[in-house]
Amino acid sequence: MLDRIWAPWRAQYIHQSTTSPASHGGCFFCQALEASDDRAHYLVLRDQFSVVMLNRYPYNNGHLLVAPRVHRGTLADLEGEELIEPVRVVRRMTILLDRMLRPQGYNVGLNQGKSAGAGLPGHLHWHIVPRWDGDTNFMPILGETKVIVESLDSFYDRLIEELRLDVEAPAYT
Repeated sequence: MLDRIWAPWRAQYIHQSTTSPASHGGCFFCQALEASDDRAHYLVLRDQFSVVMLNRYPYNNGHLLVAPRVHRGTLADLEGEELIEPVRVVRRMTILLDRMLRPQGYNVGLNQGKSAGAGLPGHLHWHIVPRWDGDTNFMPILGETKVIVESLDSFYDRLIEELRLDVEAPAYT
């Protein structure tokens, strides 16, 4: 039997405003979109309604971030193509990563809100993390260290080339 502990005074945490601040100065997606040097920001794809970046602190090789171009913090804030296109891009990126890295699976997800683990709660984004059997070992547990076998710069170059070649492939709609 599940016990419940009632704590109505904690309702304040639920009712706090979840709106993002008017300024997007601390948003690395918005900063990258405003900049002209995509490589410096590891920005690999600019679509009409979405953007793809390498994660600067990857859990695994090939860890990508897909975000709508608009600075919105929740799925409820997105409509139409701003909501649909990022999911299409997630699909496209997993197909490209399949060819490039041959992972045996993926963790794909988003954390909506700081309490859910969003490191950037004001700009919704999906994580694509390629996974392989046995890719979790003792290093993160005992050594508090994650082994990433390819540099971000090297993977960026390879992914840009794959995207260039992919332009000639059939559409992903």
